[in-house]
Amino acid sequence: MNKVISSAIKANEKIAEGVTSGYKKIEEGVVGGYKKIENGVVGGYKKIEDKFVEKYLTHEGETVEEAKKRLTEEQAARAGEKTGGSTSKH
Repeated sequence: MNKVISSAIKANEKIAEGVTSGYKKIEEGVVGGYKKIENGVVGGYKKIEDKFVEKYLTHEGETVEEAKKRLTEEQAARAGEKTGGSTSKH
């Protein structure tokens, strides 16, 4: 009787390992596919963003990176002006 129970337990463990392994492969495939799509979308967006900045927002002789930095600084300065230039509470 113990031998039958032992065999059933071993068979159950093998089935559990197979199921777990199958789900792990599916998970890796889904996550890998998602990451490829995400990287493609983000990469495409960055290309469009860079072209837009290059065409409409750069000053003469300014690189796209320099223009992005300048725009970020200008936006931060405007945000500071809206709050009165101070972040401390009185």
